[in-house]
Amino acid sequence: MFKVQEIREIIKLVDASSIDEFVYEADGAKVKLKKNSGVTEVVAPKQVVAAPAPVAVVAAPVAAPKVEAPVEVVAPVADTTDLHKITSPMVGTFYQSPNPESPAFVKVGDKVGDESIVCIVEAMKLFNEIEAEIKGEIVEVLVKDGQLVEYGQPLFLVKAE
Repeated sequence: MFKVQEIREIIKLVDASSIDEFVYEADGAKVKLKKNSGVTEVVAPKQVVAAPAPVAVVAAPVAAPKVEAPVEVVAPVADTTDLHKITSPMVGTFYQSPNPESPAFVKVGDKVGDESIVCIVEAMKLFNEIEAEIKGEIVEVLVKDGQLVEYGQPLFLVKAE
């Protein structure tokens, strides 16, 4: 079976290339990607094999109208050369919290670690937790909750430790 990270890397490579369709088979599992039609298909092997670790499922944000709290306006950071950008690994909808009633995963001034979850990007009804992948402090949130984001779009600015 393919790991989620392997599938994400394949999606990145196909998205960055000029090909419209990609099919890959290994160990009885098959991944088929089509750019223009929006079809992504993962076919499991015919034999059932025990997974090495359980897969966590994130609760989907409810589509009910959201009452937004007042947003603190922070002056944009002028010099971003020393800051790390956490970017979106895929096209999807950005969510700052696991559901509308919960607080945001991170906010400006929060310290994050390598594996800290900073947000969720929903793509094709799958809710993907995005990790900071760097130790540091959140300096700026660059997108709004519920906003559509593109592949490679910066989501956060982090001052690395």
